[in-house]
Amino acid sequence: MSPPPLQRAPSLIVFYNTRCPVCDYGITWQASRLRAAVQSGDVSFRDINMEPQALSTFGVTLEDIRKRLHAIDGDGDLLVGADVAVALWRLTPGQAWLAGLFGNRLFLPLTRLTYNLFARVLYAWNRRKGHW
Repeated sequence: MSPPPLQRAPSLIVFYNTRCPVCDYGITWQASRLRAAVQSGDVSFRDINMEPQALSTFGVTLEDIRKRLHAIDGDGDLLVGADVAVALWRLTPGQAWLAGLFGNRLFLPLTRLTYNLFARVLYAWNRRKGHW
């Protein structure tokens, strides 16, 4: 009898807030672009509201994830905010150019700043609308 096949860890596990309509729509759209990677288990999208302690070993709280996207890459490293978007673009067919442009060493600081400003506004809007 042969041993069962080894299960490969996903190259990216993204944690996001499904209660945020903008976040939920964006991740649903991105997941549809990554359908093959999701089906193969190479990429995983997880609702942080279903497992609020999932990233506690990294010191990340539920509120942190409501503020910005978080992910664990294939090496077990934590990615936050714009770095998650860049990692997703790298994996998404037809979007690698976005990762190359917005994730390059010169442009990444501006990408992070822009993402953080947008995330701050979105978080405030979600709190005001009661999307928790």
